[in-house]
Amino acid sequence: MGRLEQIRDVSGTVSRETLNKLELFEAEFRRWSTRINLAAPSTLESLWERHILDSAQLAALKPQALRWLDLGSGGGFPGAVMAILLAERDCAIIDLVESNNKKAAFLRTILGSLNAPATVHICRIEDATGRMDTPEIVTARALAPLSRLLELAAPWLEAGAVGLFHKGRDYAAEIAESRDAWRFDLVEHRSKIDPASRVLEISGLARRQAEANANESAR
Repeated sequence: MGRLEQIRDVSGTVSRETLNKLELFEAEFRRWSTRINLAAPSTLESLWERHILDSAQLAALKPQALRWLDLGSGGGFPGAVMAILLAERDCAIIDLVESNNKKAAFLRTILGSLNAPATVHICRIEDATGRMDTPEIVTARALAPLSRLLELAAPWLEAGAVGLFHKGRDYAAEIAESRDAWRFDLVEHRSKIDPASRVLEISGLARRQAEANANESAR
């Protein structure tokens, strides 16, 4: 299967021009990785499958969503890949939050050169609220355990956004732990890249303690 067929298989309709942009991103990622630590060197050999295709599968999950937010974007997974794919959707935009100056410089440089509909915010996630319009979708990949990730994403998820979070083989334990502090609706999407992994779709987020306090006040 060629690369165009691969990317279409995981993300839906993709033009050859967008494929070319993804391959330019891949080449620049490799070039910058010789100078700054964008990803573990051991993963560079499988960069296309392990990082780019894995990120691109989000596009097929919410094909109508136009406003995205990526937390802890790092080297650009999934945020930069989604930015390139979102260029094919009229009026789509994605905000990327990354506190590391060197990684943020990479993201701004490469996404700017590709005319991707992206804004890179150089700040901590805790300081990002209020810097962008409310997103429809919040993403994060390899950022934190789910319980901590929900805490970081809460300002947007509690306002009605939906989370799409990549999780590895221990996802079930992370879900169970998270339910001690949070109530949420969950859809588990089997990863198209690693069948043992999941993309967790989370909506209706609420803190259990807040609910308990509200019930107590109502009595």
